[in-house]
Amino acid sequence: MDDAATPRTYLVVYDGSAEARVALRFAARRAAKTAGRVEMVAIVEPAEFVQWGGVQDALEEEAQLGAEAMLHQAAAEIADELGAEPTLTVRQGEPVKAVRALLEERPSIAALVLGAQVLAGPGPLVAYFAGAEAGLMPCPVMIVPGSLDDAALERLS
Repeated sequence: MDDAATPRTYLVVYDGSAEARVALRFAARRAAKTAGRVEMVAIVEPAEFVQWGGVQDALEEEAQLGAEAMLHQAAAEIADELGAEPTLTVRQGEPVKAVRALLEERPSIAALVLGAQVLAGPGPLVAYFAGAEAGLMPCPVMIVPGSLDDAALERLS
């Protein structure tokens, strides 16, 4: 497929927070208006080291299953708005590195969409991707204020 025929993909880092929900809704509306797609990624950070390997494996599997369930629930909530099911991805590792790797693997990603916390200041992903590394990104970074309501989302998307 050539670039003109490839639909733009909006990558949303989703952790179940209020600001991530707003970012997801923004990306879904934007994708629907531009004939694009949404990919949701949940990052499962490594569990702290547990002396017994079986316990460590069980903790990691439980975190993976929890992330998948969270993504499926959020995807179901926006499927009608988007007009299609979003692509769901779960990655393990340190969040910045996991998102960076995903962006490198998928050149079809047209924008990284992050939700900004309302009062607590930028989270680690917003701080990193909008900070010193912003000029090196392979795509635009969209930072969606977590305080936006439905009317603002409709107007801005």
